[in-house]
Amino acid sequence: MNDLTGSNSELAASHNRGVILRAIQRHQPISRTELAQRSGLTKQTVTRIAERLIGEKLVLEARRRHGQPGQPSIELEINPDGCHSIGAYIARDHVAVVAIDASGAVRGRIHTEVAFALPEQAIGLIEEAFATFKRRRTIDERRLAGLGIALPDWLGEIPFPGMPAAYASWTGYDVRGRVAAFTDLPLYIENDAIAAAIGELNYGLGVESRSFFYIFIGSGLGGAVVLDGVCHHGVTGLSGEIGWLPTLAADMPEGSRIQPLGQLVSLYVLYEFMAAHGITITAPADLLSLDLRGRALVSDWLRGAARYIADAAIHIGLLIDPDAVLIGGRLPVRLLDEMLSYVSEYLARDPRPAPAIHRAAGSEDATALGAATMPLAEVLRLESYDPAQRTRLPLTGLPPVIHPMPGWADALRRESA
Repeated sequence: MNDLTGSNSELAASHNRGVILRAIQRHQPISRTELAQRSGLTKQTVTRIAERLIGEKLVLEARRRHGQPGQPSIELEINPDGCHSIGAYIARDHVAVVAIDASGAVRGRIHTEVAFALPEQAIGLIEEAFATFKRRRTIDERRLAGLGIALPDWLGEIPFPGMPAAYASWTGYDVRGRVAAFTDLPLYIENDAIAAAIGELNYGLGVESRSFFYIFIGSGLGGAVVLDGVCHHGVTGLSGEIGWLPTLAADMPEGSRIQPLGQLVSLYVLYEFMAAHGITITAPADLLSLDLRGRALVSDWLRGAARYIADAAIHIGLLIDPDAVLIGGRLPVRLLDEMLSYVSEYLARDPRPAPAIHRAAGSEDATALGAATMPLAEVLRLESYDPAQRTRLPLTGLPPVIHPMPGWADALRRESA
């Protein structure tokens, strides 16, 4: 599949516009001649489309390229101020809102650590951030493409330690109706792991790797499948839900050794592990300020978790054969790198083939960035654009949940001893 190939038929004007925008976004700075070569369009067609995009302020003539025969060529780039967007991530442990420009640069960020924010509180935080960005002129309201919101599916249904009964109010909550009360901008909704993959696809390692599996380590564990630059939900929307992958857990009692991967690897699993050793962790930043004993415990957990991630990566490679498996989320970068070193050790000892494993380029705000990318994707015609995000609702109606077996934290401690 080549999404950078155009058609010289006038009937394909909309398609060609998308081809040129995607080529500029992916290969900028780029000249009109190079655009014609990459797209297969005539130089005249490219010039006509480019002039229209410049007139709409979506594209800039950035600079002249010297050092080649003939007249210096004028290079084109996406205009950062051509359009802006706001993205929000509603997680079980925080709410993050970012404002970005058309280049993907973050212009503003408001982050609130809050455990199990109920619907009105979470949407209220987004509304406040929206108003703050406008008041501070962080973004040009006239160029706002829309609002993207990422949140986990089954948000009020999957049980988590400390989750209040009132959190079930997320099930069936009218997110779209509540957002419409403070803005008439287009609203895009997506699963949190897929949103993180969208951000990575357009502004991270996805620029080089067009097919990858994204493992998202947050309060829970999620995943996303990206093939040929397109995020795949599957028929029922469950594609990439790696948290449900049956996994052989070490040192579990007989009869309960098969556990969902998400019951073995996530931030909340790590927090419970630390609590079993008398150390309270309430946010990822706490993991970076531990004493020697605390750091050793975290390393023990990372080594145990890496075993499960390595095994999952092997299965992913055998099933879909991606260019790479990318691992990101809220685990601090230093700890994520440590986990990846353990994953590499396990893979080196396993004779089965495995795809390359990399840390995702996105930061802690990767999911919010991906959410903000959704409106931009429609305006800039990025291949990650999915019209279903304009009407999508979070998945509900979870099948019977497999609860963690009692003593799983002790079992993981014994494994890492």
